[in-house]
Amino acid sequence: MQETRTHHVGITVRDLDRAVAFYRDVLGLDVIDRFSVGGEAFADGVGVAGARADFAHLDGGGVRVELVAYDPGGEDCHATTVNQPGAAHLALSVDDLDAFHADLPDDVSTISDPRTTASGTRILFVRDPEGNLVEILEP
Repeated sequence: MQETRTHHVGITVRDLDRAVAFYRDVLGLDVIDRFSVGGEAFADGVGVAGARADFAHLDGGGVRVELVAYDPGGEDCHATTVNQPGAAHLALSVDDLDAFHADLPDDVSTISDPRTTASGTRILFVRDPEGNLVEILEP
């Protein structure tokens, strides 16, 4: 069996520029690359007739975060709470969760204030501009 390794975590968005601004300016991820892909091989590979997409790859500190906006766009399907089957989220760690929380812009939606779990991990869930869940944790 071939060895597998994580290459990236992908998040599909409607507005790539707005998503890139959030992940870069609010979450502090550096943009690695931006590019577009289309053509028959891509459309066949993703299973969407006539698909093309604009991509942004960001440095998630050990894992690449891929933001992608498709044309044609699909229906919203992300779960609104983390306990729904199929729900997904990106998790990023910080050294000081309280400082991170204090520095969040007023328009960033959070599920709650920072909380300490029974395992001792401090967590905070925020939503990106499109409602996708991002967990910020202090191990």
